[in-house]
Amino acid sequence: MTYELFQSIYDRAALRHGGSTQLEQRLSRPLSTSQLSQHTDDRWLAAFTQKVFQSGINWQVVRNKWPGFETVFFEFDIEKMLLIHDEMWEEKAKDVRIIRNFGKVMTIRENALMINECQASHGSFSNFVAKWPNDDIIGLWAYLKKHGARLGGNTGPYTLRAMGKDTFMLTRDVEGYLRQHEIITTGRDTQSAWKAAQAAFNHWHKESGRSYTEISQCIALSIN
Repeated sequence: MTYELFQSIYDRAALRHGGSTQLEQRLSRPLSTSQLSQHTDDRWLAAFTQKVFQSGINWQVVRNKWPGFETVFFEFDIEKMLLIHDEMWEEKAKDVRIIRNFGKVMTIRENALMINECQASHGSFSNFVAKWPNDDIIGLWAYLKKHGARLGGNTGPYTLRAMGKDTFMLTRDVEGYLRQHEIITTGRDTQSAWKAAQAAFNHWHKESGRSYTEISQCIALSIN
């Protein structure tokens, strides 16, 4: 597979967005391993929950309701989430302070269980994520999809990006670029597409020294 030079991608993005200085100001950077490890696990559960609820609904609506979520779910304390019994979950799903969607509310319990399991094996979920190798970020995507609730598609990756984990994103623009250059030729969420995308981003990472986050953003900005 022959990949376009990252410098060419970068130059095109800079040209479209007012030059390299302006482009650099638009790029977000991931956190370091030590910085990621400092997240408390309740913040991971909160972030997963927010992204799950934002799926299929205006994001600002969820943000406006978010203080209510924090109150109703005890600031997403993992231990407290695991102690809530079924009847209480049903009551919480009806609380007017949140967006009332029982199916999405129940992902909180399932994702709390996933986090708790990682705490047992890695000390904290933050440590688990922080130490996951970036050159196999699709493996972490797959883990979230398999062991979490409603964390497939872009929901899991969006949460990782929001929390500062270095990850590329298969957004519409990035997917379009990868298809145009015949890097991926199957469904976006297939293993073959993920592996092909990971290989391409690994190549550009080694070539440029840039984070996966920056590379992903540059590709998106190079075509819009």
